Amino acid sequence: MALLAATVVAMAWANSPAASSYDALLHLRLGFTLGPTAFSLDLHHWVNDGLMAVFFFVVGLEIKREVVLGRLSTRKTATLPVVAALGGMVAPALLYAAFNGRGEGGHGWGIPVATDIAFALGVLALLGSRVPLALKVFLTALAIADDLGAVTIISVFYTEGVRLPALAGAAGLLLLLWLVGRQVRIRSVGPYAILVVAVWGAVLVSGVHATVAGILIAMLVPVRSRIDPETFLSGAGEALQALQSGPLSRESLVHDSARLEQLERLHEAAQRFRPPAVAIERALHPFSTWVVLPTFALFNAGVRLEGVGVAEALRHPVALGTVVGLFVGKQVGITAASWLVVRLGLATLPEGVTLRHVYGASVLAGIGFTMSIFVASLAFADPALVASAKLGILLGSLLAGIAGYALLRLILPRAAPGEPRSDHLGKAA
Repeated sequence: MALLAATVVAMAWANSPAASSYDALLHLRLGFTLGPTAFSLDLHHWVNDGLMAVFFFVVGLEIKREVVLGRLSTRKTATLPVVAALGGMVAPALLYAAFNGRGEGGHGWGIPVATDIAFALGVLALLGSRVPLALKVFLTALAIADDLGAVTIISVFYTEGVRLPALAGAAGLLLLLWLVGRQVRIRSVGPYAILVVAVWGAVLVSGVHATVAGILIAMLVPVRSRIDPETFLSGAGEALQALQSGPLSRESLVHDSARLEQLERLHEAAQRFRPPAVAIERALHPFSTWVVLPTFALFNAGVRLEGVGVAEALRHPVALGTVVGLFVGKQVGITAASWLVVRLGLATLPEGVTLRHVYGASVLAGIGFTMSIFVASLAFADPALVASAKLGILLGSLLAGIAGYALLRLILPRAAPGEPRSDHLGKAA
């Protein structure tokens, strides 16, 4: 809802009498001067290159968690969503290319390949308890594999003019960041913050899109706990026993340094036992969800329609390829790939999930929005092509959201009171 609200505000603002203020906001330059060196970017670039690096960092943490210990950690659990995601990227790209070929819009083939997991799961949530948990897990795993593919596409195909010295500097800084975290194990936040900003700056200067820095840094964050359960329970148990050995109140610790030390020991044990990647992901997720993504939508969804023939823009091959890629390509690619891999015996459908459910989820996967708009801004320099792509993204995502919701509502009717979930799913299948 926050993303949708930000999109509506951006569209309304860009097409209102105050449209000049919207343009002025996007092009407002902010930066700093250090001696003879000056560095500044307009707000649009600060959002797309800076704030979105935080979003990609969170995405990177999710990818690493799932690959190391989650739904993508074994061949059995990863095969179906990974192959489905691959099909859901190839088919949209091919359909887009069929409309654009080697024309002026050909470079935008990556626009319809990505799924906006926030919007897709948001629509799925509107269906409430009628959605089997396994279907939510499948769509989430598919979207994470899809994100990994989208990041790879951005890194390889939408990076121009790589400066090798800056890229080597970024690699050196990443190595230093790894050493500080894994070998030296500095606990102060300051050194990490300085190194993270330095890595981001080096990647930005290198010509590789700065958001890739978020993914690279996320790969260095440990997923597993730094201590084993026995060490945690032993240290925490001793600290708790010491705290319970005498009177304890909200005021007693003010003057009792020995007990305060035991409380610190308990806190430190809990901190060391918390998986670092999970802790950071949980801390940043609200900021990414409520600040980064709506801000990105506000700064990127404002397509100005004045002076642009909407019907003409939607008939442009870029818009047509985007709409068909998102709305048709995702359905065809995900469903066909899932059917094939199950038919060949390389994977099995999750318990309680049928190919009809997969098809319904594949329609929702056609909601591109955030990642699609992001790729469009990288693919084209011509504002007219960007406008056509954004209109195609908005229309294709809207069609996918409405059709996916209606289809899944039909496939997954509400269970009768007292009816077991498994029976209900069997009848739906």
